[in-house]
Amino acid sequence: MINFSKEETERYSRHLVLHEFGAESQKKLKQSSVLLVGVGGLGSAQAVYLAAAGVGRIGLIDNDVVALSNLQRQVIYRTDDVGRSKVEAARLYLHKLNPFVEIQIYDNLLQSSNALEICAQYDIIIDGSDNFSTRYLINDTAVILGKPNVYASIYRFEAQISVFGTIGGPCYRCLFPYPPAPGTIESCAVGGVLGALPGIAGSIQALEAIKLITGKGETLSGRLLLIDGLKMRIEEMKISRNDKCPVCGKNPVITAPIDYDEFCGLDNDLDLRNSVETYSIRPGALKKMMDTGENLKLIDIREPGETQICTIAGSVNIPSGRIGDIENAAGTGEPVILYCRSGIRSARVLSHLQKKGFENIKHLAGGILDWIEEVDPAQPRY
Repeated sequence: MINFSKEETERYSRHLVLHEFGAESQKKLKQSSVLLVGVGGLGSAQAVYLAAAGVGRIGLIDNDVVALSNLQRQVIYRTDDVGRSKVEAARLYLHKLNPFVEIQIYDNLLQSSNALEICAQYDIIIDGSDNFSTRYLINDTAVILGKPNVYASIYRFEAQISVFGTIGGPCYRCLFPYPPAPGTIESCAVGGVLGALPGIAGSIQALEAIKLITGKGETLSGRLLLIDGLKMRIEEMKISRNDKCPVCGKNPVITAPIDYDEFCGLDNDLDLRNSVETYSIRPGALKKMMDTGENLKLIDIREPGETQICTIAGSVNIPSGRIGDIENAAGTGEPVILYCRSGIRSARVLSHLQKKGFENIKHLAGGILDWIEEVDPAQPRY
């Protein structure tokens, strides 16, 4: 039996007076534990509302530091947090918000080597990640442990939210059995995201977690909520459990967490790896070529919006989707250097051009981010 202190009673009074909620549900919240994987845009909203609601123990796992570009949507951080560990900054914020909540932090990545150990300590796993490798790891770990997985993903003006891994309900792999091919999906850093959108999606995730903990209402298990923030349209798609699902089906073939980076990086593409290692140029070497007046064509294959943030003087912008135009620009015979944000897209375009017989082409290793770091730190990063 949990007895609330005078301060707790006043703090949670708006919950306590809810006829459908009341003291019993508040006690369940205090006895519960939730793990937030990722403390970014989604995780900020999740953490604030779950801590304010009185969840007894909240785990935060993220190995990133606060960047200036985070502040447009990651509302748990402030300008003077830039450069600090996200989990440390978040713990301080949440402690000030509600000192009755225990905050456990993990300043590292969730990986196959630690996923079972960490996730087993919590009642519910909430997915605030921004990459496919972590989403599949969270899903598979949650299914193996029998834990609910409250999922959301965001991109540009759109969001999707669901609850996976409940008894009899589908898991993430029932909807998406296998990860997409590397490089086929842009990240939010490349495609962008409207700042308020992760706040909406993360708040819904927090609400779903509260309903799971208290047993109140109807969760999104078996349903995928689709939000178009630009048109403000909300739709719903039914999801059924797949008996042939590789992790939650009748004959699962995935029975332990595995390393998922191979699905979402360059490791499983030999041509790309060779392109990165053999046909790359570092920012310092490129700067030297430019300073000495060497003849070259610098092609920025990012999207036009990205070029408004930062650019390398003298480059021409041809987005990677216009591959025919890139081929025409690269076919003039002069040396060509391709660059993008971090070097991933440029490596793929380089590989394509090499397979088509183009020569005398390289790409900028580390992209414009490394260029800014090593050559032109006055430019903003994103």
